[in-house]
Amino acid sequence: MDGLTAEEAQRLAETIWEQWKAQISQERRAEIEQRQITVNGVSMQFWYTIYGEPADGKRSLYISLHGGGNVAPEVNDQQWENQKGLYHPQEGIYLAPRAPRDTWNMWHEEHIDPLFAYLIESLIVLEDVDPNRVYPIGYSAGGDGVYQLAPRMADRFAAAAMAAGHPNETEPYGLRNLPFTLHMGGRDSAYDRNKVAAEWRDWLAELRAADPDGYEHWVKIYPTFGHNLRRAEAAAVPWMARFTRNPYPERVVWLQDDVTHTRFYWLAVAPELQQERAMVIASISGQEITIERSDVPRLKIRLHDRMLNLDEPVRVVMGEQVLFEGVVPRTAEAIYQHFAERKDPDSVYFAEIEVEIPN
Repeated sequence: MDGLTAEEAQRLAETIWEQWKAQISQERRAEIEQRQITVNGVSMQFWYTIYGEPADGKRSLYISLHGGGNVAPEVNDQQWENQKGLYHPQEGIYLAPRAPRDTWNMWHEEHIDPLFAYLIESLIVLEDVDPNRVYPIGYSAGGDGVYQLAPRMADRFAAAAMAAGHPNETEPYGLRNLPFTLHMGGRDSAYDRNKVAAEWRDWLAELRAADPDGYEHWVKIYPTFGHNLRRAEAAAVPWMARFTRNPYPERVVWLQDDVTHTRFYWLAVAPELQQERAMVIASISGQEITIERSDVPRLKIRLHDRMLNLDEPVRVVMGEQVLFEGVVPRTAEAIYQHFAERKDPDSVYFAEIEVEIPN
């Protein structure tokens, strides 16, 4: 099947992006200026300020999640006010959202992911945010949120910082390509936060040792501190700023959470195959894609010229079996589809393969 050239595919992607920018510059400006967005019937207020000047014209974005939880709304309002002045990046937009609901899990309920996606996509256009420099940071209940959101939305972020929170049931496997820093008081014993932080320190170290190109992390446990870290965790901000997102990593570890997604970096599944706790692991070497594990029966693999040479044959293997071999055409259909799913100029792929996973 004839496909687009690399140049044609790139031009089409750029044209779609410019059309989108023109559209939402009008459609979304008012709600961003009013500091409130609504997605799927759920509204979220937010506040932001801008620090410094970017060297390349594109701004970083820090999304700072307040504490509180299942308490009176006034308490969460106060925590939101406190969060606004908590950190001061050298450069970038510092944004503090107000949790839409006053629940214990207010930062990792299922409505949060689309709200954050909408916010990031809007600010890429309206405030010149670099999609490869978005950083979530959270304290206490906000830290709970980062523990959960970072692995399941890792392909949106450049690095993430968790302070004084608890991961609940989540696991760190999805952090393979997302630098992660964790800060905890050694005496913060409520809900065993300190013990779990130490477990994650060891867990991340084991993952890094087994996969040295992934799982960049920095865990700092302050022995004499309790739940109040006395702003020591602010060191996470310049640490995160060192990193930029790689939208096309050579290896992807995708573990679905209880809030599931249809795509993660260059892997995707049909909506009906979204499954809680399902894991997929895949890697690229040269022109060969290896599926190391797949808990789903069919898997979509998205491809871009920054990943491999789309003018040459591609092989997809799992164990001893060849699941696909051939040239994968760049198509307008793939570009439109991927952009419809995610309004991110650096997460649009030019081609796609779908493979059946052997039993």
